[in-house]
Amino acid sequence: MLDLLIHDATLPDGRTGMSIAVQDGRIAEVTAGLDAPAAQKLDACGLLLAPPFVDPHFHMDATLSYGLPRVNQSGTLLEGIALWGELKPLLKAEALIERALAYCDWAVAKGLLAIRSHVDTSDASLLAVDALLEVKRLVAPYLDLQLVAFPQDGVLRSPGGVDNLRRALDKGVDVVGGIPHFERTMADGAASVKLLCEIAAERGKLVDMHCDESDDPLSRHIETLAFESQRLGLQGRVTGSHCTSMHSMDNYYVSKLLPLIAESGVAVISNPLINITLQGRHDSYPKRRGMTRVPELMAAGVNVAFGHDCVMDPWYGMGSGDMLEVAHMGLHVAQMTSQAGIRDCFDAVTVNAAKVMHLEGHGIAAGCDASFVLLQARDPVEAIRLRATRLKVYRKGRLLAETPAATAALHLPGRGTQTHWMQP
Repeated sequence: MLDLLIHDATLPDGRTGMSIAVQDGRIAEVTAGLDAPAAQKLDACGLLLAPPFVDPHFHMDATLSYGLPRVNQSGTLLEGIALWGELKPLLKAEALIERALAYCDWAVAKGLLAIRSHVDTSDASLLAVDALLEVKRLVAPYLDLQLVAFPQDGVLRSPGGVDNLRRALDKGVDVVGGIPHFERTMADGAASVKLLCEIAAERGKLVDMHCDESDDPLSRHIETLAFESQRLGLQGRVTGSHCTSMHSMDNYYVSKLLPLIAESGVAVISNPLINITLQGRHDSYPKRRGMTRVPELMAAGVNVAFGHDCVMDPWYGMGSGDMLEVAHMGLHVAQMTSQAGIRDCFDAVTVNAAKVMHLEGHGIAAGCDASFVLLQARDPVEAIRLRATRLKVYRKGRLLAETPAATAALHLPGRGTQTHWMQP
């Protein structure tokens, strides 16, 4: 007997009337019209069954700290970094853990079951590292949390930066991070990329660097990251996050840069909500959007994913852990409003993001983990348009969360009694 059998599901690739058979936490079969004995059965009623959402770029050590010790009045990246510097001496491990766990609750309710979080290693105490390693242990039964050793103040710029990062990796942090554009000089930034990639190669780690989170078109550390990826044989294991300077680069340089990134196997993570908020702050009008060249990168064969980056922290006072909101902003800013473009944005918060994190068993196919989200939508386009309700969230065959369908009662003469905003 099967543990779970889902009937009449629509899959993101457009297949309808599909049955998903679950046994021992894994998908045993995906086929149309399957009928078999099962301990539990679920009628999907033709709605969309999608892989879990994945956030490949987040800062969980800062999440839900909005207003501590004050609000970012200018809304700029640099004031946010300064504010975080004010907050760090006030951090208590217990409060950090409590906020992170609360955010993970939000995430699960939104069908977000895998998060890559950068954790600041600039403080020699590594308090945030220890706290998030504890969070990772606590949430492991229901959420994949991958941690990046992130030298927020610059690995070369801050005293003990390299030693702190190495100690964080020794403690069990998964990925090597960096922030080359925040080093003192361009040369130091390039040197930090080289050094950090060498540490990753030596330890067999993945790499994910904040790259060129700037409006400066001459901030070109993504080029160095791509070169070091090839030199050290790290292809497929390296990610450049943000890459917002590419928005301001001249087209000729980008025409050379895109093939270099593709050849190096470097993935790119754009963070639409935060990039559109923090970039272009020095512009009057016209104001730059600031988000990297998502459709052009995708067309060049680069794996592009979307991250949330921040939720209610020194940089961003909004957010709820909803990756469909991220995809919704991404498609607007990148003007990816074709049907194919919208579906690409859905992939950016599911399958593409899973590839960035090297997640195994992610997807809806035989042999994959029985982890999926039933959405109140009939396809990925409608899911993004509505930021669809997560009706049910499963991980490895176990129901983690469910939300009643969103409907509104109507009192209109001659009309129906309710609406759910789905196209007739």
